[in-house]
Amino acid sequence: MSENSERSVTVERISSGQFVATNARGGSISFGTSPDSGPDTGFTPVELFLAAIGGCTAVDVDVATGRHAEPTQFSVRVTGDKISDDLGNRMTNLEVTFTVAFPDGEEAERARAILPRAVKASHDRLCTVSRTVETGTPVTTTIADA
Repeated sequence: MSENSERSVTVERISSGQFVATNARGGSISFGTSPDSGPDTGFTPVELFLAAIGGCTAVDVDVATGRHAEPTQFSVRVTGDKISDDLGNRMTNLEVTFTVAFPDGEEAERARAILPRAVKASHDRLCTVSRTVETGTPVTTTIADA
């Protein structure tokens, strides 16, 4: 385990229904809910959640296969159903679908052969995001003095 295992982001409100998350390195991403005036193409928190699952596993698989061959296509689609029931609002039926293609050649054959193992390893033990969802972890909320 690394000496500093803590990861964090800070989410700040920038306007009604609009927020920006900033990481410790200064990177940021805007998100929120659609404003009342016109369509919004920004991400919602649920879409960021789906992107986190897809991005985490994509990185794992890309590292494993990319050392053998550069893919000609690499996409990950993450879907799920947003429901509200006795347990509250949540996502169910989460599904991650990889579409990966490699060019012809010996190195590409190795990458193709590794692909199923890489996807399985990411799902079973490497992807921190989906592993956290599948194993479950408590979320504690507090209110700090302003």
